[in-house]
Amino acid sequence: MGRGDTVLLFVVHPVSHPDPLGIATRAQHAVAVIPARFDSTRFPGKPLADIDGRTMIEHVYRRASAATRISAVLVATDDRRIADAVTAFGGEARMTASNHRSGLDRVAEVAHELDCALVVNVQGDEPLIEPSDIDRVLQPFDDDETLLMSTLRTPLRHPADLANPDVVKIVVNRRGDALYFSRAQIPYPRSCATSATLEGDRPPATTYKHLGLYAYRRTFAIQAAGLAPTPLELAESLEQLRVLEHGFRIHSVETEHDSIGVDSPADLERVRRVLTAATSTMRTHDAAL
Repeated sequence: MGRGDTVLLFVVHPVSHPDPLGIATRAQHAVAVIPARFDSTRFPGKPLADIDGRTMIEHVYRRASAATRISAVLVATDDRRIADAVTAFGGEARMTASNHRSGLDRVAEVAHELDCALVVNVQGDEPLIEPSDIDRVLQPFDDDETLLMSTLRTPLRHPADLANPDVVKIVVNRRGDALYFSRAQIPYPRSCATSATLEGDRPPATTYKHLGLYAYRRTFAIQAAGLAPTPLELAESLEQLRVLEHGFRIHSVETEHDSIGVDSPADLERVRRVLTAATSTMRTHDAAL
């Protein structure tokens, strides 16, 4: 998202799950797990940052709860302040170990307690995530019994994002399976004006932005967290590369929606502006009715 960002604003009431683990007997249903830690290096305490009168973690929780295919939402955290904030707005939190290397590790700890078929890793710093995209990332599992993991991509729209290492790029094969993720620009736009293939002139490649939403078979989430770190993962600091380097497939689903991951106070201000503008528009619309 850039200048002139818009976002769909809708009313989502907190979803209370008196016994979120009780839904595990409905094995075809999915559970959303939101990993959240307080001690972020770049932005400490960001899950509790205020956005339009609610904490960021509450915004994420409400949007995850609005996805039609999600049976329960849990926040996985190692910080009592975050857990207490979640409980205060009617959500469910699970305390986890404090030494996890990644969000996936935190999700996997909670997944051990579940008996559902699918687990969705919803990033705790994505307060504008579209509920329909959570449903979208789950859909491929309906048609492919061999699929272990899926994620989202969207066309990269802003040229400045090409050189931004905080914007992760993804390239895929013709089936939509991920070939590689990188913080660098991929593919490299080498001129091929005079080149041709057997099928004619080469079409321009689409550069996709990776959206950090993941769905897993529950058992694979646990398995993936136990895989040894890999060279490409460590070089790019992208945990999903560990899955590819160990030879597993990640299917990627395209969406028209973009989002703003909150990695810094500047990102938080962008989100605040988007939500404030959307709220103002909704109130103006309601007043005119």
